[in-house]
Amino acid sequence: MRHTEAVKTARRAALFEGAAVIGALVALMWVLEIVNKIDDQRLSNDGIYPRTLSGLPGILSAPFLHAGFGHLLGNTVPFVVLGLVIAIAGARRVIEVTVIVILVAGLGTWLTAGSGTNTVGASGVVFGYAGFLIARGFFTRNIGALLVGVVVALLFGGALAADLVPQTGISWEDHLFGGLGGILAARVLPGGRAGGGGGGGGGGVKAAISPRNRPKPTG
Repeated sequence: MRHTEAVKTARRAALFEGAAVIGALVALMWVLEIVNKIDDQRLSNDGIYPRTLSGLPGILSAPFLHAGFGHLLGNTVPFVVLGLVIAIAGARRVIEVTVIVILVAGLGTWLTAGSGTNTVGASGVVFGYAGFLIARGFFTRNIGALLVGVVVALLFGGALAADLVPQTGISWEDHLFGGLGGILAARVLPGGRAGGGGGGGGGGVKAAISPRNRPKPTG
């Protein structure tokens, strides 16, 4: 009985810590967008510019910048929902998955996106979270993780697939490489509990958006 209670307590603590990381990331996005709005969306210029040295820092900054509040809101909901599922495994797992996805999505976008584009938005991370959760069960052979993957695929799969189709102003590259980053994270990170433990285009801001949302163009 004591062992069972200790396990439950540990799981609650892990979820709380993981949820705190998700909350901190979302809070950072909203604070930056408030500043961005006050500053006439100038922060949106700090996104990913393909195949330029000056565009490399955008790999790290782009996921936290958005092309308006509509764009941010559209990313916040799936980011929180999927992130909290991963948070079941604790703060470390959330951080590990997020870092891998940001690096893979950002570098892939930097290498392949259309010249002169500027990609911002957290939907690459959203695709990465979804990819992680969908793929995790296949690598861990865990029934719980497989069921989570099925639910995520049913709830988000159609909308995610639609946003992989090249569209003007939408970074399908960030979406694609974000998803691949999530699958990579599912493969390389240690096993654990279900839920994560165990295009082209011209100038202007090119938003990496979440399903069914379109950003306000910014300069």
